[in-house]
Amino acid sequence: MNARMHKFQSRLQRMRADDLGQFVPVLASLFVIWAWFGVTEPAFLTARNVHFLLMQSAVVATLAVGVTIVLLIGDIDLSIAAVSGVGAALLAVLVTNLGVPAPLAIFAALAAGALLGFAQGAVIAFVGIPSFVVTLAGLLGFQGLMLKILGIHGALNMRDPMIRGLTTTGIPDWLGWLCAVLLVAFAAAVLLRLNRQRRARGLERMDNGPLLWRIGIFAALVSAATATLNAYRGVPLLMLILGGVIALLWWVTTATPFGRYLFAIGGNAESARRAGIPVRRIRVAAFALVGLVVAFGGIIGASRYASVSFNAFAGGPLLLEAIGAAVIGGTSLFGGRGSVWNAVLGALVIGSLGNGLDLSGAGAADKLMVSGVILLLAVAFDAVTRGRNPQH
Repeated sequence: MNARMHKFQSRLQRMRADDLGQFVPVLASLFVIWAWFGVTEPAFLTARNVHFLLMQSAVVATLAVGVTIVLLIGDIDLSIAAVSGVGAALLAVLVTNLGVPAPLAIFAALAAGALLGFAQGAVIAFVGIPSFVVTLAGLLGFQGLMLKILGIHGALNMRDPMIRGLTTTGIPDWLGWLCAVLLVAFAAAVLLRLNRQRRARGLERMDNGPLLWRIGIFAALVSAATATLNAYRGVPLLMLILGGVIALLWWVTTATPFGRYLFAIGGNAESARRAGIPVRRIRVAAFALVGLVVAFGGIIGASRYASVSFNAFAGGPLLLEAIGAAVIGGTSLFGGRGSVWNAVLGALVIGSLGNGLDLSGAGAADKLMVSGVILLLAVAFDAVTRGRNPQH
């Protein structure tokens, strides 16, 4: 029995060590969920429902992408939903109450998120307090800050046409296809460039087969999404913006020295320090980047909900859904492994579960229990493939 378990664990480790293998579990989960609800709920796979499913998952996906960055270095950020809410609240007050132009208000919200993340990262890196404690304090403090900004009612409507247009505007079909082609071409170019760099440095590179499969799967997913969205209202402008932001973050985390430092610190922070990597500065920069990304998620939420309220950001399950999406997507809680694209797929898993259960008439209790089981399975899978028990 032990020999069989060891053999099974070795196979999982080899699969997860391959870049393509990291996508397999979350893609398989997504396929099973979509197949099940596609059969049991005829409305699930309609173009209209897919459109709203993607829009509903946008905020969670953005926050999941953000938290992935700190998970890569082995840290955690429990304040992402609260920071997102502070950014959204600041945006709403500036635009609605003070009449500040929307572009300037958006810039202020993004700057506020980056500043809050920077402050937390500085305390973690230079004072030495664990990220769990610092961001838990941030969770509580930034919730209070959000309420202070919003005022006594804890909510503000958002009617600015530019901000609302982020989630209500669709682009022409031909432009949607053009953007899909450009996105796939960008992803393929980055992967090929990374492979050439690894070959030039004498490092182990991805074989042509897995490389082409990875590009092909990504192209198929992008094409299917584009065709489906064009069948309803066209590709939403939000998907175009979000895709560009995530592609940029993917490039930053995979093709730049900063990205390599993230993985190195997550693998072994002490070894990274001895190798000359400025661990403290990278940690501060990572938390500042997370604050910037989740503030962008707050802007998306303000546009999507047409309002900013405490309950929508800090009072609901947004934090747990975002962290759960990152983990379900394959980002390791132990640091050193993960991908922003996997976080997006994890958000789609959570969003698809919620959407399908809503269509089937399930209650909030059922959705929470199912999501909890999926998250536990994802963490257990990560622990098995790591060959270690988190309790040891």
